[in-house]
Amino acid sequence: MTSGLRYDLATVDVLWRRDLARFFRQPSRLAGALGQPVLFWLIIGSGMASTFRMPGSDQGYLQFFYPGVVLMVVLFAAIFTTVSVIEDRHAGFLQAVLAGPGSRGALVAGKSLGSASVALSQAALFLLLLPSAGFSALSVRWPLLLAALSLAAVGLAALGFAVAWAVDNVQGYHAIQMTLLVPLWVVSGAMFPASPEHPVFAAVMRANPVAYAVSATRRALGGPDAPGALPGGAAVDLGVLALFAAAALGLAALAARRKGGAR
Repeated sequence: MTSGLRYDLATVDVLWRRDLARFFRQPSRLAGALGQPVLFWLIIGSGMASTFRMPGSDQGYLQFFYPGVVLMVVLFAAIFTTVSVIEDRHAGFLQAVLAGPGSRGALVAGKSLGSASVALSQAALFLLLLPSAGFSALSVRWPLLLAALSLAAVGLAALGFAVAWAVDNVQGYHAIQMTLLVPLWVVSGAMFPASPEHPVFAAVMRANPVAYAVSATRRALGGPDAPGALPGGAAVDLGVLALFAAAALGLAALAARRKGGAR
């Protein structure tokens, strides 16, 4: 193994461990990671339960909405974790990493993997509620679920890194992310399935990578023909997510080529 590769792997490892340690050492973040999505799921789900009817299925809205909230957990975790790029730059930590022997690609990989791991940890907490949503943990297709959530988390974290690298303040970062990522979740089929009567909405959903993450999660929890899943099967869902993750990492790597990020 060359010395350059060793330095890159060490940089990735340090950044990954640092983001995980920061998350697990803050009990308030652990509580919020579970409390906020639970309230959102119960309040919205209970409010829609009496009016929601899924064509061809007797699935209730709380059960239908559950996979969408799982992805919401991943998305918001990616947003709030990658804001540390801005905080680290202001604290001088980012400059110290850039001055080290690791490459900028290692910086991108380490921060993206760290943020993605935090997002997956938060999703794992929410998945403890599977029985309450009407799903059996024994029937879940865990490899598919892990693959879908991992690819979505890496893609969203890398996208968050690219935005954070270009922005110099936390307020601006959150404004951009809420304008960019929240609409992706809203039109992903997380809350409502695409209707044949609205072809434009259906087309937008098929162009949205988050929709494939929601679709794969539905298939992992409810089977290959789960209500609300996109046409094409799990292989198509994972293929689109893999392309999204690769494109987002590429975008983050291009952004990191800017010396020092935003000033």
